[in-house]
Amino acid sequence: MSAAETTTTKVPPQRRHSSPPGQGSGRRRAARGRRLHLSRAFTPWLLLAPCLLVLVLVLGYPLIKLGVLSFQDYKKPQLWGFKPATWVGFDNYSAILEDGEFWDVVVRTVVFAGAAVLLTMVLGMLIALLLQRVSGWVRTLVNIALVASWAMPVVVAVTVFKWMFDSDYGVVNWVLTKLPGVDYTGHNWFASGPEGLSVIMLQVVWGAIPFVVITLGAGLTQVPKELEEAARLDGAAAFGVFRYVTFPIIKPLVVMMTTLSVIWDMGVFAQVWLMRGGHPEPEFQLLTTYSYEKAFGVNDYAAGSAIALLTVLLLLGVVAVYMRQMLKIGEVE
Repeated sequence: MSAAETTTTKVPPQRRHSSPPGQGSGRRRAARGRRLHLSRAFTPWLLLAPCLLVLVLVLGYPLIKLGVLSFQDYKKPQLWGFKPATWVGFDNYSAILEDGEFWDVVVRTVVFAGAAVLLTMVLGMLIALLLQRVSGWVRTLVNIALVASWAMPVVVAVTVFKWMFDSDYGVVNWVLTKLPGVDYTGHNWFASGPEGLSVIMLQVVWGAIPFVVITLGAGLTQVPKELEEAARLDGAAAFGVFRYVTFPIIKPLVVMMTTLSVIWDMGVFAQVWLMRGGHPEPEFQLLTTYSYEKAFGVNDYAAGSAIALLTVLLLLGVVAVYMRQMLKIGEVE
């Protein structure tokens, strides 16, 4: 064999190991499925990212600062920079939890919020059920009135209620005095804490009912009329139809509205503060006004922060109960 023939000898190509038929396409489908799964998992978080960022900036930092202040000795000298803030551990919490006035405020707040929520939900449900049985134009007029009252600023609503319950020129005293055997001439509704808080509670309920009525009314439209008609044909009365047919369907909405009402009514501040002219008496103090009074009234910012943080923990307990109820509803469904 010559040198030329040696140099021109062809080397056989290396044999490539080919995958069995269908194996490559199966791998591609699996990879595509993993990418699709990751996309579906991360897409909701990407959409929620702007909202979560705003919540962290608006609520996260103040809450962390609130927690830090509650473990410090922070008064006017620390606020103005004359003295550095010193850590006192749980001393602020111990002083608050051992204070009988704090527990009086807690009980007053819970009773106030519970009564307001109960009255709001009962009246809201009754009005929502009534609107389902009236003509369309009447429902439209009532909804317009509800939205108008809901949109009224708190300051205006407080002014109206202060006039209505005024001891000298109030329309409530005038109407009650017209009843046989009743004399409310010159009656001061704010002379005692229970009566004054009852007036404030009515104002809170008046402002909360429109949202509850509109929300529950929308939920009632989703109740199948066939089920209610079948219950009536089986002999169920109006209350039986509501208890066994209507309420189970709108129960998740009722639980949600009740929880939101508890959170809102536990955080009532403007109504109490404005009704009492910016200086609520001790028998009118709720947790929100009590925390504000401790922080800015006597300049004990650490104690006010501790009370506010305890209020947040109390509301988190309400949220935990709500989540448990929703999980139970989900398991039943």
